[in-house]
Amino acid sequence: MTVRSILASPAVQADTGRGSAWLARLRRSLQAIESRRYLAEMDRRMLADIGLSRSEALEEARRAPWDLAPPRR
Repeated sequence: MTVRSILASPAVQADTGRGSAWLARLRRSLQAIESRRYLAEMDRRMLADIGLSRSEALEEARRAPWDLAPPRR
């Protein structure tokens, strides 16, 4: 069972509806891990399409999973 399928289960979603902030934060952290991994794997052409340089993409990918604030520029 993958992390995505665990977090998408009805029991977990029902718990989130009851105000479980830590679970929502965990879900956002796991999504950040996944999206940052994809970002690190993109080639230069794909990064240019979204307006990022290779160094900016790698800098974002190195951020800690719990660091969910917008990047400082």
